[in-house]
Amino acid sequence: MKILAVDTATQTCSVAVTDNDSLLAEMTVNHVKTHAVFLMKLIHIVLQEVFLTLDDMDGLAVTVGPGSFTGLRIGLSSIKGISYATGKPVVGVSTLEALARSIPHTANCICPMLDARKGQVYFARYRYLNGVLINESTARSLHPMQALENIAEPSVFIGDGAMIYKKLIIEQLGNLAYFAHSQHHVIKASVVAQLSLPKFLNGNTDSIDSLVPAYLRKSDAETGLKPRY
Repeated sequence: MKILAVDTATQTCSVAVTDNDSLLAEMTVNHVKTHAVFLMKLIHIVLQEVFLTLDDMDGLAVTVGPGSFTGLRIGLSSIKGISYATGKPVVGVSTLEALARSIPHTANCICPMLDARKGQVYFARYRYLNGVLINESTARSLHPMQALENIAEPSVFIGDGAMIYKKLIIEQLGNLAYFAHSQHHVIKASVVAQLSLPKFLNGNTDSIDSLVPAYLRKSDAETGLKPRY
């Protein structure tokens, strides 16, 4: 099954094409410019490199958040547009789950942490049970200190938030804190494709009309709105 996968939830923009468990091509760009500049170009390049077209794809996968409000909107709107034009099914994938899945199988708790700005992080806990990645907590936007509460076991931290607050994490957890290799701290579209594959095979796809970003908190524009009387 051929899948076109996209991630635009953070500063990086990643596009991959997979065929079942095989990665055919992938490109990831880390740049301050908006993903609107890169995304469609990357999709075109990646497909061209493997001599495939959008019509050759069996499914489309995209990260739905949490993450950058603007980035998520760009990724979702682009994939929705492609789906409307081609009729291809879509699967939405959690950014935190995609980060956690980047860690090879480990007995330790996995703690993906994304920078949510304003002194907060997007955070959840995962663990491999019998080879399957399990979500052990609800994804939330909270202060890093709150994220570290009740962690009393060796845990692997991953994501740009983990890097930003690395000193704090070490101060609080000491030798219980481990950190993923630097190459794993960005979300890879190939991992998004891996997570979506079982859902496609089981027919557990998402309605493009109801697929929306998982922001976890209100945008600055929304929080700045004054109530009307």
